[in-house]
Amino acid sequence: MTLTTDFLVLGSGIAGLTFALKAAERGDVLIVTKRGRSDAATTWAQGGISAVLDPEDSFDAHAEDTMVAGADLSHKIVVDMVVREGPARIQDLVDFGVRFSKSKDSESTLPFDLTREGGHSARRILHAGDITGREVERALIETAERHPRITFLEQHMAVDLLVLSRFGGPDVCGGAYVLDRKAGKVLTVLARATVVATGGSGKVYLYTSNPDVATGDGVAMAYRAGAEISNMEFTQFHPTALYHPQAKNFLISEALRGEGGVLRLADGTAFMLNHHPQADLAPRDVVARAIDYEMKRTGEDCVWLDMSARTPDYLRGRFPNIYAECLRWGIDMTSASIPVVPAAHYQCGGITTDLDGRSSIPGLWAIGEVACTGLHGANRLASNSLLEGLVYGHRAAHAITLNREEPWPEVPDWQTNDAIPSNEAVVVSQNWDEIRRLMWNYVGIVRSNKRLERARRRLALLDEEVRDYYWQYFVTSDLLELRNIVTVARLMVDCALARKESRGIHFTLDYPESDPGSVRDTVIKRGVDARLR
Repeated sequence: MTLTTDFLVLGSGIAGLTFALKAAERGDVLIVTKRGRSDAATTWAQGGISAVLDPEDSFDAHAEDTMVAGADLSHKIVVDMVVREGPARIQDLVDFGVRFSKSKDSESTLPFDLTREGGHSARRILHAGDITGREVERALIETAERHPRITFLEQHMAVDLLVLSRFGGPDVCGGAYVLDRKAGKVLTVLARATVVATGGSGKVYLYTSNPDVATGDGVAMAYRAGAEISNMEFTQFHPTALYHPQAKNFLISEALRGEGGVLRLADGTAFMLNHHPQADLAPRDVVARAIDYEMKRTGEDCVWLDMSARTPDYLRGRFPNIYAECLRWGIDMTSASIPVVPAAHYQCGGITTDLDGRSSIPGLWAIGEVACTGLHGANRLASNSLLEGLVYGHRAAHAITLNREEPWPEVPDWQTNDAIPSNEAVVVSQNWDEIRRLMWNYVGIVRSNKRLERARRRLALLDEEVRDYYWQYFVTSDLLELRNIVTVARLMVDCALARKESRGIHFTLDYPESDPGSVRDTVIKRGVDARLR
């Protein structure tokens, strides 16, 4: 079966939905999402969206904070562009119906309540309580559902991008093969433009704040298609995920530390000032490494976030979702500290793009967490991610030129050849668990050449096993996700080994200092080894 559309969007988070709503004014949009339409990392975002709205704040200050957090690897032209376009894109969200928290200060001239997070020099974070992402996703989906030119294809997962040769010219992306998860059939989807907005890859790691859909699908597909990938060594670990055996993937927002939270050891000792002059408001990479260091030094399983500087009424009102979730697990944050540990949180690298989201393959665009735009550099500044998705969703929608006169190419249907139904699904679950544990132990917060080389050797064997399995059996979403995480894991290791220094969230014991000569992106492409460029 073959479907055709003007714009094929893979993913339904803030970047993909923003693009869809803007692009639908010019053509038909098909949004493919591998679970439900709201099953995106955006839904899980608690903290908020950064933007300069206070007259006492400035674009220059926001840009400087971003550059500092990015350890000098952020691209200045990109940072300035995103920061300056922020207020207009926030207005787009308001127009779409997002209900941000209003200011309760009777003397404030600002309509919204602005909070502060680690690494920011001013209060510039818009939020909707502590469920900002959920509120943004709600408004965007409801708006998209009302648009006659936007169609959702739920429970469908992209298998591979269609890269076609056109008239002896360069290869062009013309759509994707897409698995209907319920029917077990693979569709051919042809598109004038293909936009990858599949999010990140947190599920590559054993512990992550990401939803289950974050398996690096977009990066893996783009790499297999021949696109350039950058900076995959930079995985941001959020310092504070809830430490509880049954509380799966629950994030304790950085906004709690922005509102007076203090990290302590089990004996009550506050330790962050020993690691950074900004103490608990230090950038995320510093806080994550500090917690990792203290846990290893003391042998404790977690550290504790103390919110006693705020009243119970304030905590219940400002963080109702976090309060309720902690209470669900027997933790009353108004009277007891919250046990927390670091967890893989954000992919700062990804598919290399230009200022409008173009990848290195004509016809293929990447926006949101899946892309490496140059904004985040070696470490993402808190709450810049939703802003990036907004800005690039808007820019890509206005930059794509449609050519409806060109005939649709002849593309063969998906071939199963001699594949058979699998009777060894245990291979998938075994390899999945092994990859995630290996990445956590060898490619985690603190790295070394020895650990990375061990990871590289084992991942090469696992990749071979997965490819052998892939060609023998019918594809399933579980198999496709396994195939993608092993690909992304190998890219992370290769990029980490290529960077002979510590910078931002990439810290290695063999090169503990930053190298002024290495302020360059790590670039990798199929058939070309990772290198600094």
